[in-house]
Amino acid sequence: MKPEIILYKSIPDDLRRTLEQHFTVAVFDGLPPVDHPVLANAEGLIGAGHTVSREYIAHMPKLRAVSTVSVGYDNIDVAALNEKNALLMHTPTVLTETVADTVLTLMLMSARRALESAERVKAGEWTRSVGADWFGVDVHHKTIGILGMGRIGLAVAQRTHCGFGMNVLYNARRHHDEAETRFNARYCDLDTLLAESDFLCITLPLTPETRHLIGQAQLAKMKPGAILINIGRGPVVDEQALIEALTNGTLYAAGLDVFEQEPLPVDSPLLKLPNVVALPHIGSATVETRYNMAACAVDNLIAALSGNVKENCVNPDVLTQ
Repeated sequence: MKPEIILYKSIPDDLRRTLEQHFTVAVFDGLPPVDHPVLANAEGLIGAGHTVSREYIAHMPKLRAVSTVSVGYDNIDVAALNEKNALLMHTPTVLTETVADTVLTLMLMSARRALESAERVKAGEWTRSVGADWFGVDVHHKTIGILGMGRIGLAVAQRTHCGFGMNVLYNARRHHDEAETRFNARYCDLDTLLAESDFLCITLPLTPETRHLIGQAQLAKMKPGAILINIGRGPVVDEQALIEALTNGTLYAAGLDVFEQEPLPVDSPLLKLPNVVALPHIGSATVETRYNMAACAVDNLIAALSGNVKENCVNPDVLTQ
């Protein structure tokens, strides 16, 4: 008899059929409510974009694995899964290059005021050769400070150092030999990173330690005219402090793909600031990458429920229990 699982996110038909070859699949648009009878026998969850809380997990007595179609898992209670000896699987490798491309998009758009200029053209303001009020700032040969040197941080270092001749600084939990060898990256403490970076690129996950890591005090230490890029998690930055820094000129601009509240409220002050490029959390949103993420999540769940886990496990200690 096939294990029962819950699929709570739309995935391509061929991948859904792959799941059906291995499992009895209950399909939902979002997580079913805690009182739904399907939870009683489900051994696996696969999806993304919803909170899998301790309370929710408690209503799934047979749960053995959760496979999230994402690299981030701050919306899933890992401690509660550990207590049930249930695995958490994620997709850390397949979106690296695409998210790094998004960083470059935000850097160029913010520095060159591309979005603002395009909107002014559409509004009919381009009536003669542009003057200084249209000018942006250069990207090439500037200094980028990367906060968090994981897979995405390394891919950003490659693009910026090799493609734009940028000096690379970074701050992370440990030294990264590959970044230092290949891209002449220099490890430094957070205060130095803030003070010397023309571009601050945040690639950190959200944890209790990183929440509001960049607040008013940190923004005040940034280099005059610096640009902040965040593709990690919104709450790593104190959004109100960021708004103040962008309004009073402490920062030149910000390129943001993540926010404290998503979707971003339509009355957010960020949307009224001309020096903000706001994207709707599209770091991995290409046809190819989103397919590959879903395919990886499907493979992860099959591996987890068949006892064949070799990679992509957030809590591998469960395997030894």
